Formats: sequence, C-alpha cells, structure tokens
Amino acid sequence: MKDVRAGERVLCAMSGGVDSSVAALLLVEQGFATTGVTMHLFDAAARAGGDAHGCGTSEDVRDAEAVCRQLGIPHRTIDFTDRFATCVIDRFCESYLAGRTPNPCIDCNRHLKFAGLQRYRCEAGAAYVATGHYAQRIKDPRTGLWQLARAKDATKDQSYFLYHLTQDDLAHMLFPLGALEKSTVRERAAQHGFSNAHKAESQDICFVPDGDHVGFIERWAHPSCTDAAFAPGDIIDADGRIRGQHRGLIHYTLGQRKGIGIANPSPLYVKDKDVERNELIVSEHEGLMTDEVHLEDINLISGDYRPRTIPITAKLSYRHDAVAAELHIRGRDSAHLKLAEPHVRPAPGQAAVAYRDDVVIGGGTVSR
Repeated sequence: MKDVRAGERVLCAMSGGVDSSVAALLLVEQGFATTGVTMHLFDAAARAGGDAHGCGTSEDVRDAEAVCRQLGIPHRTIDFTDRFATCVIDRFCESYLAGRTPNPCIDCNRHLKFAGLQRYRCEAGAAYVATGHYAQRIKDPRTGLWQLARAKDATKDQSYFLYHLTQDDLAHMLFPLGALEKSTVRERAAQHGFSNAHKAESQDICFVPDGDHVGFIERWAHPSCTDAAFAPGDIIDADGRIRGQHRGLIHYTLGQRKGIGIANPSPLYVKDKDVERNELIVSEHEGLMTDEVHLEDINLISGDYRPRTIPITAKLSYRHDAVAAELHIRGRDSAHLKLAEPHVRPAPGQAAVAYRDDVVIGGGTVSR
C-alpha cells in the first residue's frame, strides 16, 4: 500500500469473521488510525424466518467488537437492516420471481459494503474503507487509473464480486489481504488469540442458510407477487411439444438436470423459463450451449464506455474458470460477450466479469 500514508483514518469493514479481523490487525500494524465498522443486517431477515447465521447478525457484531477490544481500536455498528432488506433481500426475491437467478452477494457488496460504507466514510472524515476481500488494487503507471486485480491466493480470489467498483471507489479502498494466502491469515489470527481464528466460512447466501430459497421467498414476499411463480404449468421440449407439468417456475434454475421428472432417452436440462406463458423449456445438453452472452447494468472500472471490442477472458460464474472471449461494448447500458468456444449459457441475473490477464475490466448482469 505504497500510495497511502500511515496515520490516515481508515474504516475497516468487520463482519466478525477471520478475514476482516486480520485486515484490521494489518492496518493497525501499519500505523493507520483504524476504526472497526460492522453492518448490522439481520433483523429484517429474521422476520421472514431467517436463521441467525451468516454475516451481519448480532453474534457477528459481538465477535467484531471483541477483536477491536484486543486491538485497542474503536468499533462502530451501523444499522443497515432496512437497506439490506431493500437492496439485497427484496431484489433477490423479485429476481427469482421474474424467472432470473440473482447473486445477492454482489448486491450486498455493491449497495452496502461499498456504497453504504463509502457514504459513512465521507461523513466520518476518513480517508479509506478497508475490507477483508481477497483482491488487489493497483495503479496503472501508464494511465494513472486505478485497477482491480485478482488476489495472490487464486483459490480465495473475490475480484469477481467487485466488478462494480469505480475509479472513485478504488481511490478510497484498501484490500489488506490481497497479497496473502488464506492459511497465513488464519495463522495470524491464531497468533493474536482471536476467538474467530478458526470460524467457519459464511454461507453463500447468508440469509438463506438452509439453502431453501424457495421457502424463504414464500415467507418473505407478498402472496400477490408469488402466486404466478408457484403456479404449475407446461414443460415444453425443444420441438415445442408438451412433455409434462412443472411445479412452479421458481423451483427451477437454468442448467438444472435433477428434479424435472421427465423420462427421456437422453438427460434433459432446464434451458429456459417463459414467465409470461408459465412454461418450463427443456432440452438435451447441447441445447444449453451458446457462444454469445448479452449483458445489462454494465460497469467498466476505467469509466470508458466508448463503443469498442476488447479481447478478454470472461468468468460466467464465480466457481467456473475464465473462458476466452471478446467484450463488445455498446455504451453505458449494454454489452455482449462473444465466446471463443460454445459454453453452457449462464442464467439471466448472474454476473459475467471480464478480465485482461489478472485485471478486472468490468462486468454486467446476464440478460439473455
């Protein structure tokens, strides 16, 4: 972090987990005037039958407070329960009910951990917000622009979730763990006697810890919004023939194989969901393949939205390797990826992220 000066005020986002705790430790060791900040998120989710596990619960607040006491730094708790309900949970439910497959972790990073905390940083007069994400920010010496890069620990890299960051965000961000291995982070936590040194990783969807997103949406959303998504309808194959009845489109995700309930010589997969007609479209595996992915809600970290084509590699989901592609930028509102080889089409609502080498160019939400 050669571009920052010791003594500057930093707000360290602390989830109560080991990563953000060690991030705070490193900031203190480097001489920053550090304040731990924890977002309280979960009262709203609990009203819908959510379990008190995952980030943002009262237990996590207590864990973060304990680490701050050990480090001798102040701790603040911000009540983001209403913002979390609106910007993350409501969007998650609305997306599923519209036949899409959202990524709530990206919404949480975008609207709370960055936009919300950056506003709080400005109000507090601090220079930076730091997080425990495994990612790196670097300055391009040729252009002077900030870049978001992959973490050193490729198995923990979280740059995919941060493609929405802007130049202004990165100018006021620190990622203390970007050059560390996860094993080193746990070792440092244990050496300092942090009670969360061996705390388990948080759930992918923290407010749905049992994985039953359908049950959660049914409890959370108003019945007038859920009726259509839970209504049975026709299953249609690639030739337009009715092959059976589905249980409600909300129960299915693109690419799904199990649970369709149709006998066929070759396995059938969910290819699409026609919400207007309440039809589940199925096909054999080759029907899932595409060489083009359309994007909306685009963010380019450079801020340059001139129409052009850029050779890249693209991550079509967090858990899959990047694939060779071209990014065709059409402007601020849309872009599309031309893949070098056909790939299983990502579900609408998921994020596709563009890289050049280890640097994130930007990304967007899959529209079709």
